[in-house]
Amino acid sequence: MDLAFFRRTDDGFEPTPMARSMWAEDHMHGVAASGLIARGLEDQIEELGRASELVPSRYHVDLFRPPRMVPTRIRTRVVRNGPRIALLDAEMVQSSGDGEERVVARATCTYLLAGENPAGDVWSATERATPPPLEVAPPTSEPHVPFFVSENPWSDDFGKHQNAGRHVTWQVAVPTVAGEPMTPFQTVASIADATSMVTNWGSNGVEWINTDISLALARRPAGMEVGLATIDHVAHEGISVGTAEVFDREGTIGTATVTALANAKRTVDFTAPGEGGPATPV
Repeated sequence: MDLAFFRRTDDGFEPTPMARSMWAEDHMHGVAASGLIARGLEDQIEELGRASELVPSRYHVDLFRPPRMVPTRIRTRVVRNGPRIALLDAEMVQSSGDGEERVVARATCTYLLAGENPAGDVWSATERATPPPLEVAPPTSEPHVPFFVSENPWSDDFGKHQNAGRHVTWQVAVPTVAGEPMTPFQTVASIADATSMVTNWGSNGVEWINTDISLALARRPAGMEVGLATIDHVAHEGISVGTAEVFDREGTIGTATVTALANAKRTVDFTAPGEGGPATPV
């Protein structure tokens, strides 16, 4: 099996078994979907000739239909291409059962021109998330099972982290497309879907299913390793908002937010027999 979420085809991209969601056998998880959308946006910004000067600073995905494990295309559109800003739209398109195509997710990405910070002082948080100790997770670009810390110390044993503590994860990105190098933006865009896991994971498991991903970045990650640390979780009448700090080995790079719906009837329980892989609900 290819260590990637998709294989390139003449018509687009075919999902591999690694793209399969834990919610249903025929569903694609959000990590794969978001990574592929980010790849499509990168293709478009390359066509504009601005990939080296612009930073993908705001990225938002609406996951309004469950992507299926079927051939998939990404189509993009340039909304604005200005001196200091570019705004791109993207849609994930799949074939439906009747042979027609339908959009299953849509995204927008704001690219900004990097420059120098102003001289004035501005308040910012001093307590920042940090990666696991080097003896637990030495630097690498090779994908591995995600590490977590919660009420229990850093480990890749998911069952030990099913608790009501603050969850933090450290992950290495799985390549989006087989045979293609992974990029920093695809890395953080795909791992950002795990915001739902760290912010919505509690004592009973993951009982919420995210309907979107919002990512705000001051810079791209420095490599293929990215962490997410829960900042807050707010829930009321079956709707939750989860916010996480996004960080790499050089420090904090931004925030990620997900809104989610209660999904207790299909809880991902990591203490149940047969569970234990990364939860990537869509």
